[in-house]
Parts: sequence; C-alpha cells; structure tokens
Amino acid sequence: MATKIEDFLKAKKIDPRRILSMSTELERFRLEDRAIRLKKAQARKSEDAAKKKEAAEKKPRSGRAVTQRALDAAFAGKQIGGPSKTRILRAVNALLEQKKQEKIELAALFDNTARPKKVAAKTDE
Repeated sequence: MATKIEDFLKAKKIDPRRILSMSTELERFRLEDRAIRLKKAQARKSEDAAKKKEAAEKKPRSGRAVTQRALDAAFAGKQIGGPSKTRILRAVNALLEQKKQEKIELAALFDNTARPKKVAAKTDE
C-alpha cells in the first residue's frame, strides 16, 4: 500500500531526489539569517522591550534540509516529526510553484497521525 505522499508525487510527476535538492536550497542558512540571529542576541542583552519585540518578529531559516532518512520514513508511512513534515511540504510547494501549479496543504501529503499515548505503569499498592 502506497502512502499519501508517494501517491501525490507520482500523480504530480515529482522525483523524490528533487525534494532533497530543493529543500537544501530553501533551508540553507544565509547571511540575512545570521543578521537576524545577531539582532535577537543583541535585543536579549538590552533592556529595551521594543527591540525585543522587533527582533522576535523575523525568524531565520533553520539551516537544516530534508534528509534522505526522513524522506524514506515518510514513504514507509512511519511517524516523522512536525518540522520534517513542514520542510518536505515547503520543498514540494516550491517544486509545484516551478511547475506553475497550486500550492498544497500538509494534509494532502501526510495522514493526520496523533502521537501514541503513553501508558502509565501501574503500581501495586
């Protein structure tokens, strides 16, 4: 049984290797990201509340791209973390944009999987 992401990529004729390369390009840590981080650090040190609020508005890129391991886990239907799902979605949307197609939502690629509930160990009293 194929997963949602596999079916979607086959339907849109997107090679999984392109997701990896697009994600690397999108998530690359750039000079402007370093500047944002520096501003945040300087705002943390200062006492001015306005500077802190201004620095918190922009978010730098993570610098972490989608890995082959995360992509394999997504194709196998295993659970992967939220940030990995978001990176995959961002890369797929960038590829769809190149093909002049509509962007998609996260639900189109992944099943809505809830975290497994932790079972509390019963203790005999």
